[in-house]
Amino acid sequence: MPLRHPDRLFIDGQWQVPTSSSTFEIVDPATEEAVFRVVEASAEDMSRAIGAARRAFDHSAWPRLTPAERAEWLRKLADGLRRRSADASLLWTRQVGVLHSMATVSIERVGATYDYYADLAADFPFEVQHDPVQGAFNAVVREPIGVVGAIVAWNTPMSLASYKVAPALLAGCTVVLKAPQEAPGEAYVLAEIAEEIGLPAGVLNVVVADREISEQLVRDPRVDKVAFTGSSAVGRRIASLCGDRMARYTLELGGKSPAIVLDDYDLETAAQALAAAECTLNGQVCSSLTRIIVSRHRHDEFAEALGSFFGAVRVGDPFDPASQLGPLAMERQRDRVEQFVQKGLAEGARLVTGGGRPSELDRGFYIEPTVFAGVDNGSTIAQQEIFGPVLSVIPADNEEHAIELANDTVFGLNASVFTDDADRAYDVARRIRSGTVGHNGFRQDPRLGFGGFKQSGVGREGGRDGLLPYLESKTVILDGVPSAAQA
Repeated sequence: MPLRHPDRLFIDGQWQVPTSSSTFEIVDPATEEAVFRVVEASAEDMSRAIGAARRAFDHSAWPRLTPAERAEWLRKLADGLRRRSADASLLWTRQVGVLHSMATVSIERVGATYDYYADLAADFPFEVQHDPVQGAFNAVVREPIGVVGAIVAWNTPMSLASYKVAPALLAGCTVVLKAPQEAPGEAYVLAEIAEEIGLPAGVLNVVVADREISEQLVRDPRVDKVAFTGSSAVGRRIASLCGDRMARYTLELGGKSPAIVLDDYDLETAAQALAAAECTLNGQVCSSLTRIIVSRHRHDEFAEALGSFFGAVRVGDPFDPASQLGPLAMERQRDRVEQFVQKGLAEGARLVTGGGRPSELDRGFYIEPTVFAGVDNGSTIAQQEIFGPVLSVIPADNEEHAIELANDTVFGLNASVFTDDADRAYDVARRIRSGTVGHNGFRQDPRLGFGGFKQSGVGREGGRDGLLPYLESKTVILDGVPSAAQA
């Protein structure tokens, strides 16, 4: 695998030997074979990483550089990511089974996130002067929040890290990036790039740790803010720990996202679009449109169309260009999905297609594309995040009932409305309690920000809104006008 120091941790600008001999084994989900190992950070290692970030923030020039100066470092990171995109996409596929064709395209876009935040340095209002009411100079300045603990999930670690690391660095923060133990490779690539470009010591630190040591990152009073992507259960734990010490946090959590298919929209077109979207990351996407709500009188026709399209998806080797759906990331993830399938059957849903393991594949953590019909919105498979290629079709009495069903969930991450009428789409979109609502498909634009309502998270990532959580606002009132304001 294309990693130089899997036996080290990147702390204080150097690849340091860990204090523990423990390692994490990374298993290829397509072959079930171990492909490499990385070291596991101990409590002492995590403390060293936090200390390095704290020193870099408190005692180095990094937070006092201008945003434009920090933006140049972001551009260097972006260039390095583009140079290493082939390595990162290979690692992504080998670790979690994402189709390599998709990994190649997606990884090449990650550098654009760093460029986007670098561009913000030119016009983001880091300082806003106001007409003086008291004194001669009144301004609101936005300053870096401090040390950031960034914790990312295993499904898309490189892109998730970019929406935390890039705005944090532009703001002037320093970062401890806790890579997922199931998929640490991309974070190691990012650390190698940081070393190559000479990013100042302690500004970015990369460690791999289990949940107990990760909690240390959340609890440590030297960490000013935690940025987390993962399950809602862990997010609630992080929020409670941060609340105890008034640390800042942003949480991008789970979802159980609805798609409402209104009566004017063609069923076959909707079914094809939803089946194709669910192939993304083999169904392991927090914002997947997995609750599909359709009028009762069209329910059966739609369920059969969806089953036909999704059931025809080709499951296979993620490096095979002909494959449309790869394996789930881990054996435990496949076991979890299979348990949900059994729960759906036990609670009375009708299995339209899938539900088992592909008979032609004798190894790998594969599962068939699965569609349930006649799903009760209060059932387990309609309310809990499955994180696998399982779609539920839910009948609604009318449009009003469909909106009620869409909102009848603890989540609120993503949604979509299928209709040929843009006015109806806008009206329904404004009534759905969700961080994003698309039209006629799975839609996201990270430049506009991404995040959720309710238990789908706190705050936003991406876009200008994704920079604000890394900044604190300070009001400055002076009797005289400083020379910097007169320039």
